[in-house]
Amino acid sequence: MTQVPPTAGTIRGARRVGLMPWSGGLSRLSVSQQDNLYGYLFLLPWFVGMVAITLGPILASLALAFTDYSILGAPHWIGLTNFVTMFTADARYLTAVRTTLTYVAIAVPLVLVWGLVLALLLNQGLKLLPLFRAIFYIPSLLGTSVAVAILWYYIFGKDGLINLALLRPLGIQGQSYVGDPSFALYTLVVLNLWAFGSGMIIFLAGLRQIPTDLYEAAELDGAGAWARFWRITLPLLTPVLFFNAVLGLVGGFQAFTSAFVISGGTGGPADATLMYQVYLYQRGFVNLNMGYACAMAWVLLTVIAVCTGVLFWTQKFWVFYGEDR
Repeated sequence: MTQVPPTAGTIRGARRVGLMPWSGGLSRLSVSQQDNLYGYLFLLPWFVGMVAITLGPILASLALAFTDYSILGAPHWIGLTNFVTMFTADARYLTAVRTTLTYVAIAVPLVLVWGLVLALLLNQGLKLLPLFRAIFYIPSLLGTSVAVAILWYYIFGKDGLINLALLRPLGIQGQSYVGDPSFALYTLVVLNLWAFGSGMIIFLAGLRQIPTDLYEAAELDGAGAWARFWRITLPLLTPVLFFNAVLGLVGGFQAFTSAFVISGGTGGPADATLMYQVYLYQRGFVNLNMGYACAMAWVLLTVIAVCTGVLFWTQKFWVFYGEDR
């Protein structure tokens, strides 16, 4: 049942009937000051939770990033050693960075294009639009969960669906794509396409907001389908494209579950699926080098913040809002 926050009148009524006997000592405050104080008291559990569960661990991880901390003992201050080691003496860290950047550079644009193409198809006035919309959206609810990642492992395995249903009937002896360093990362890219539904729905909502009279005027002027898409649809859809790009970028850098499940937590084969988050997990929870893992986490946070900031800065060059028309 929805909780309705108490109003100022409710609080004053509670004081009058004695439900807040401790309020007598505050009689020297004005009514508005007392109401504000009671509001802060009601918000106090949320503030405590924010400090204890969110802000506290964040600040603790920042401090631990400059220490040698193995969870089993007390942390020892080592300054910038963790950060220096990352970029100068840890080959697997650089491999994880390279793998993650490759994944983001391929997977994020593919999801954007795929979601936009399907949204354009669904926007053509299909009779069963709600049904198709639901069918395409359901995979995004599952996301890249453990169950989906396991299913993907068997699809691209040596005896998986790709080989059994597609290649062997043609006389082609397939291989295990998740076990081949040349293909393993790209299976994760294809798996990421599974969660295109949310972006597609947002694109579809944006398409529904474009005035139809613009298309009618362009068609009367002799503009073809491609010209209408390039001159009308895409410019007016850039705010939605920007929104989906930001979400995709942040999610791409944090990819973990699919790579962890398919590689068995190792990042294999031959570190081909060693995503940044997988290696962070290994250093923190397998090798018990939590100080190093915290340093990795803050580097990742910084990179995501910088990339997002750059994306926000570039929007003035390619994102067109209503007042720009």
